[in-house]
Order: sequence, then structure tokens, then C-alpha cells
Amino acid sequence: MNKREKMYKRIEKHGNDLIRLFPDTVELDPIKLCKKLRTIELKAERITLELCNGVPSARAVAAEAQLEKIHDKICQILGVTRRWQHLFINRDPRGYALKLSEEFAQDKQIYKDWGGYGILAPDFGGEA
Repeated sequence: MNKREKMYKRIEKHGNDLIRLFPDTVELDPIKLCKKLRTIELKAERITLELCNGVPSARAVAAEAQLEKIHDKICQILGVTRRWQHLFINRDPRGYALKLSEEFAQDKQIYKDWGGYGILAPDFGGEA
């Protein structure tokens, strides 16, 4: 199995894990689900990096509004309510942006960071 095939196996497994955790998700194809989430993750990462680097207050307000729209979009994709407390956007640009709380992720089969948070859209491209 080559590197690309291994990467897609990891993506497919992660997508299936997400579908098991979120049975009301609007996307039941594990690869498509992961690609949608990864695209949104990259957008959120760009916004959090911009905020970290310092922007005028008007731009910061607009960026926060963009992050709120991203949060709403993720809730819609996963089939959870806006008030669901375990989904959040990490504002620290050194890590993944789209995360699930430690409490929710701790006993679940899902990709986690070192802090134990569930990661919705990890980058599997650089792993062997």
C-alpha cells in the first residue's frame, strides 16, 4: 500500500468514526465528510492566525463573526444543535481549530490531540 492509499485509509477511518459519533450528520460518505470538515478547518485556522497576529478592532469583530458562522456550519454538518456544548473553535493558531471537548472525546474512538481534545479535521497528509 502506497502513501496515498494509507492516507485515504486513515481519512476513511476518521470519517467513519465521526459518522458513528454523529449519526445525524448530513454527509454519510466518510471521505466527503472529512474533506468538507478539512476545508472548513483550514478557513478557521487562517482566521485564528489573523486574530492572533493582531488586526484592527473592526476586522476582529468581522473575524469573530466568521468564526461564529463556521461554528454554525459545523453544527449543521454534524447534525447537532447550536447550543451543543462539546464543539468549539480553538482560538490558538498553534493547534487545530475545530475541536470537541475533552469530556466528550475521552472515551470515544476519535482522533485526539495531546490535550485529549477530539479533532474534527486532522491533517493526515503528512503522516506515514
